[in-house]
Amino acid sequence: MNSDVLLRLPTWDGGAYTQVFGGGGFAVGTRRGIPEATVARLPIYHRVLAGLNELGVATVSSEELATSSGVSSAKLRKDLSHLGSYGTRGVGYDVEFLVYQIARELGLTQDWPVIIVGVGNLGRALANYGGFASRGFRIVGLLDADPALIGSDVALAPGIRVRHLDELERVVEEAEPAIAVIATPAPAAQDVCDRVVAAGMTSILNFAPVVLNVGDRVEVRKVDLATELQILAFHEQRRSRDTEVVVTDSKVSLTVGGAL
Repeated sequence: MNSDVLLRLPTWDGGAYTQVFGGGGFAVGTRRGIPEATVARLPIYHRVLAGLNELGVATVSSEELATSSGVSSAKLRKDLSHLGSYGTRGVGYDVEFLVYQIARELGLTQDWPVIIVGVGNLGRALANYGGFASRGFRIVGLLDADPALIGSDVALAPGIRVRHLDELERVVEEAEPAIAVIATPAPAAQDVCDRVVAAGMTSILNFAPVVLNVGDRVEVRKVDLATELQILAFHEQRRSRDTEVVVTDSKVSLTVGGAL
């Protein structure tokens, strides 16, 4: 039996992409569960590979891809093995195919409609972020409780005007969003979450500084900017304590780890 595997895969424009992978370039088999840690790194690999693809790079070694992604080559190879992709010895990974393969696993081969609840400074910044649309996340609804914002529009969400929070259930029914982004103040976040879930949504990205209580069938990802800053402050403080410069009348001493 020929060791080469002929694959016909859909591309972004709906055409067909045919590529021959030999020598263990791609393993066809039963899809296995992918660890959460690997899933968290897949978007990084996808971003790096998409950039290489735009530059016309055809293949990339595991070492090059790992360095650009900030991981070890061993970890990268293990992560990609969960997708059934092992590269080709002496050649590396086919960039265009790997972009497609990771995009398929992440669900990026289709558009995902998104609503943003809370259109204050943060919510408006999110709505104006061009990176969402380029990755297949389409804003279909903006909601807020502030009467002064109702009816206003956002530059990068043409035709989408801010509607009152009272219309949340109607917006979900009309626009059929797959993902809800909550960017409200903390006191309002749980109520908004409850209403979003009751309306039938099961994927939430939470920017509110509060832990949301949801059922097992609902996936919540939390982004807390203040917490991340506090973690950075902790590490910066620890580095400052571990390395100190002691100035005396006659000399300058470097204290590392609390010992001269």
